[in-house]
Amino acid sequence: MPSQTEQRIAQKIAEEIGCRPAQVQATAALLDEGATVPFIARYRKEVTGGLDDIQLRLLDERLAYLRELEDRRSAVLASIDEQGKLTPALAAAIGAAETKQGVEDLYLPYKPKRRSKAQIAREAGLAPLAEALLADPTLDPETEAARYLNAEAGFADLKSVLDGARQILMEQFSEDAGLLGELRGHLEAHGSVRSGVVAGKEHEAAKFQDYFAYSEAILAIPSHRALALFRGRNEGMLQLALVLDSELDERAGAANHCETRIAVRFGIVDRGRPADKWLADTVRWTWRIKVSLHLELDLMNALRERAEAEAIRVFGANLHDLLLAAPAGKHATMGLDPGLRTGVKVAVVDATGKLLATATIYPHEPRRDWDGALHQLALLARKHQIGLISIGNGTASRETDRLVAELIERQPDLHLRKIVVSEAGASVYSASEYASREFPDVDVSLRGAVSIARRLQDPLAELVKIDPKSIGVGQYQHDVSQTRLAKALNAVVEDCVNAVGVDVNTASIPLLTRVSGLSPTLAANIVAHRDAHGAFANRKALKAVPRLGDKTFELAAGFLRVNDSDNPLDSSAVHPEAYPLVERILADIRKGIGECIGDTRLLRALAPEKYIDDRFGLPTVRDILRELEKPGRDPRPEFKTAAFREGVEALKDLQPGMILEGVVTNVANFGAFVDIGVHQDGLVHISAIADRFVKDPRTVVKAGDVVKVKVIEVDLARQRVALSMRLSDDLPSVPKIGGGPAPASARARQRQQNQPQVGGAMASAFARLKR
Repeated sequence: MPSQTEQRIAQKIAEEIGCRPAQVQATAALLDEGATVPFIARYRKEVTGGLDDIQLRLLDERLAYLRELEDRRSAVLASIDEQGKLTPALAAAIGAAETKQGVEDLYLPYKPKRRSKAQIAREAGLAPLAEALLADPTLDPETEAARYLNAEAGFADLKSVLDGARQILMEQFSEDAGLLGELRGHLEAHGSVRSGVVAGKEHEAAKFQDYFAYSEAILAIPSHRALALFRGRNEGMLQLALVLDSELDERAGAANHCETRIAVRFGIVDRGRPADKWLADTVRWTWRIKVSLHLELDLMNALRERAEAEAIRVFGANLHDLLLAAPAGKHATMGLDPGLRTGVKVAVVDATGKLLATATIYPHEPRRDWDGALHQLALLARKHQIGLISIGNGTASRETDRLVAELIERQPDLHLRKIVVSEAGASVYSASEYASREFPDVDVSLRGAVSIARRLQDPLAELVKIDPKSIGVGQYQHDVSQTRLAKALNAVVEDCVNAVGVDVNTASIPLLTRVSGLSPTLAANIVAHRDAHGAFANRKALKAVPRLGDKTFELAAGFLRVNDSDNPLDSSAVHPEAYPLVERILADIRKGIGECIGDTRLLRALAPEKYIDDRFGLPTVRDILRELEKPGRDPRPEFKTAAFREGVEALKDLQPGMILEGVVTNVANFGAFVDIGVHQDGLVHISAIADRFVKDPRTVVKAGDVVKVKVIEVDLARQRVALSMRLSDDLPSVPKIGGGPAPASARARQRQQNQPQVGGAMASAFARLKR
């Protein structure tokens, strides 16, 4: 029987994700036992009541938060109780608090703290004076203060005594949980963030010029602008302040409004009585010295958390789309890592990604051996029967693309196809420990070409070798919590890998590590066992891998494929635990597994309800029948590429009105970035992304999509391009280009990840997401 605490948590989560508390409790039990989200989503639908992976991820996140909240609640109650100050009303209030902030507000008066001015005043016996003046404003403050002179304690005159009494009341007022909640809500609803440039840094802070005189409602500031503001402050370029809307015109009026709320809370009214002015001053100092600063810090932190959460969400969504981009498939592939002075690095891999050959050619300036480069590429392509040529989109990409186009024209019998791919993260992979182990005798500069070739064959299998933060589809990624970012991105990678499944006989250690239930150690053990004993004959053979026990097998087996097994089910997503169910279905219809697989008419004619038993419910039976239709089906889309226009290779070649084809490289809340083959991604602002109103650009496009765009504006000085997907318009009206620098190439984007991108609508948009 779950405890009352767990029941309360389950009820709360159930309301948030739209399910029953029993589903939450059942899922929590699975998670506590070590089950992964992909495993639960795919193979425990009966237990969870069919919760999908999105609900499960949110459940997992909220479960951790609410359990931490309960732990903190218990610790706070225990601390106050030890002090002998826990009343039934206070305990009830703490028990009802729904957030960590709410618990901390209630704990504030009882939280052990450094010896404050108020505490010193209490120790000197001034608390009765403060209480008396608050309770009876008809008392004369100086007359009453004269009774509390205490030179030994540091209160030798009336001023110091009254200051001490004021400190006591200020602390009392500023630690009132109800008041803090009320003022926090008012500031959040009516507050704005105001920024200005730090005096004397106008030139140095030019990249933040759009924020030199800026204000926006705190609840309306989008993630990218909030993070730009915080970056400007952190770099010492901007000053930020939280002000009420009325403060933008009249500071005193706004301050008085909050002071009035404090006064009303404690029954302070100025009626001309002896203590009224002293109490009014106490209220004013409470707001200005204590409460306003405390709440500004709280709300700014809340703004940062919201901005970080949104930035992480955008990064995760783009990463998901990139990882699940269409694979070109198993073709012998040549990877070209373009370069000018250092040459074009060449790597040839076979259909399985095994490295066959490397070379460096120099078709471009300053050496420019064009014919020699063509000859060498032709020899490699013919020798290794190359089908695809993958070209990185960095420096000299279009020049290299032109080289390959001439190769294809001169050698039509080779039937070559060329594709330009993102090389983001290739240099990171090249210098990684894994790449060093994989290719100890291959120069670092050539390893990037291998990655470029493989990511065309299978983007997912190759990109998992790179830290997700280096793949280059993030928004202000270095400005967010790296722990939260890593956790979120790892969850995305895990979901993508397990959605596709992994060939256990060809998968790398990094890819296997992302499989449900497998640790880096187990992944390495699988590869070592495979190298020592040959390919796994079937799924059962996995149990011979050292340290791969029954629980791990249960979590991982359904996502591991053995394509040449004697049991066709081993190459499908059917879990081994469900093989008896499949055998029962086959026995009932009197057919062999080979006769059933792929027979859509037969399988869809079966009644799933007929095969339900105590262990396998309707969801699992339906999943199995669907899987038998197309065993091991890949959820990724069909492979297709963009055709860059010949003669359009640099920004100077662009003209407003041009219709071009490109590939979406990134999607932000304000629009989408598109690679049109000029070494600088253009921006399709959200206002130009469709003929209708669009709230979220990802409802229209996602990373990897091939789209047609119209050139709207070209800013050569700042290396920026404004595009539109509204092709029927003459020239759509979109926000003008403005703000700081933009990256010139994929490799440049990697180097500039720490550079701020700020500005207005288009300027903020050019705040390249991966930064």
